[in-house]
Amino acid sequence: MKPRPPHVENISSRENRWLVRFRAVLHRGPLDDGTVGLEGAHLVEEALRSRLGIEAILVRQSAAGHLDRLAVYLDSSTRLLRTSDRLFAAVAATESPQGIAALARPRISSFDDLVRGLPLVLVLVGIQDPGNVGTILRSAEAFGASGVITCAAGSIGTAHPYSPKALRASAGSALRLPLLPGLSISIALAQLRVAGLRLYATSVSEGTPPASADLRSSSAILIGNEGAGLPPEVERSCDALLRIPLAAGVNSLNAAVAASVLLYESSRQRSPS
Repeated sequence: MKPRPPHVENISSRENRWLVRFRAVLHRGPLDDGTVGLEGAHLVEEALRSRLGIEAILVRQSAAGHLDRLAVYLDSSTRLLRTSDRLFAAVAATESPQGIAALARPRISSFDDLVRGLPLVLVLVGIQDPGNVGTILRSAEAFGASGVITCAAGSIGTAHPYSPKALRASAGSALRLPLLPGLSISIALAQLRVAGLRLYATSVSEGTPPASADLRSSSAILIGNEGAGLPPEVERSCDALLRIPLAAGVNSLNAAVAASVLLYESSRQRSPS
């Protein structure tokens, strides 16, 4: 039997509770109840494809064509909201909105989800730029990381992986990859050690080239703040330091680029010959 199509609720007031909720989550990031905002056809489709809990989908009148593409995922249980182009633009966080957004609940991951099998866990410590965080998540999924933990570096926090810019930069990887946001660095390191992972700290001043390190075993790679790197006490607590060799005159790499290089090297070592 063909599923019944969703009922469409029209919204014409700027103060409508749904528009207020969308505006808050698309501009400020995850709500206190864990709801995240997804803007753009790709992210909304990824959430539906991944069978995440969808609270509501909002579409502007001139972008109703997006619903044809998503029809296979929609049924009478989907809360579908339609509003004017003007009101959608007031809700959207992007400069050129595509006209569709959703409220969703990401899957809740446990530490065990990150360390199953032969784990490769990425630990982000004080990565402040949400674009960097999202790019790292995309590379982590592409190169087979088992999950990502985000931690603060003292008073410097890591951008939330479900913040709007991080979600867009991740191209949907944030919705699929096991994540533990906001874990204490001391607790993260202790749990990783108990799980038997070898801890690698990235450094700009010293360490082993990634190609000379053994990244085939259960490992965790720690990536530090864009400017300051990892706190010294975190570096000292790890089993080894990794330093990416650079050409003369180049002092460092962007955090997302460095993470991608290390993830690629790990993937290369773990791939069958």
